[in-house]
Amino acid sequence: MSIEVIGKISSKGQITIPKKIRDLLGTDIIKFKVEDDIIKIEPIEDVAGLLSKYAKKGVSFEEERQTAWEKIGEKYR
Repeated sequence: MSIEVIGKISSKGQITIPKKIRDLLGTDIIKFKVEDDIIKIEPIEDVAGLLSKYAKKGVSFEEERQTAWEKIGEKYR
């Protein structure tokens, strides 16, 4: 797929990425890369997304907290 859009850089150095392109990227974190006078924008997964494969599934924060308190209680009985 190829999309080409003309934009403008504001006086503060900001650009607006059109919604169609933002939707195509599928993230709100991007990397700018300059190669031979060409600016490339690459999507980056957010940190939570990158680490999600290591997270425990199905255990809430409250359950983890309760388990931790129980272990501490057992240690000092």
